[in-house]
Amino acid sequence: MTVTLRPLADSRFDGWLATESSLYEAERRANGESAELAAQKSDESNRRNFPDGRPLPTHRLLEVLAEGVPVGTIWIGPLDESRPAEWWVYSIDIDEVSRGHGYGRAAMSLAELVARDNGATKIGLNVFGDNARAQNLYRSLEYRVTAIQMSKEL
Repeated sequence: MTVTLRPLADSRFDGWLATESSLYEAERRANGESAELAAQKSDESNRRNFPDGRPLPTHRLLEVLAEGVPVGTIWIGPLDESRPAEWWVYSIDIDEVSRGHGYGRAAMSLAELVARDNGATKIGLNVFGDNARAQNLYRSLEYRVTAIQMSKEL
């Protein structure tokens, strides 16, 4: 299996952002946020990370290819522009039909190389508490838990 990364074509960006925003909001709602707050958080993220409707120059929005066929996307970049060596995996999405074949694992490893090549010395990510599959993947890639947020419905 050959997995590679390439920049997401500009022609696919608007569709990707709409889908990504929708998925982000759905995850936040599934984890207890109201639809209004989830939409607000998504809008804030988009304004911060996609000024003028395009990714920040330091961010990398990459298409994941398996044997040359697109199977997903990964978005990485500095967590904060004032700390350019601390990178973040903002999103990784492998198409539903392509999951379970090691593409996400390979994409994460390749993304780490991209980050390192761009000056990163550290990379982090967020995973929602109910996403056991992703948590297992990240642990197997030697990511460690650095914080846990907890909540309770009242």
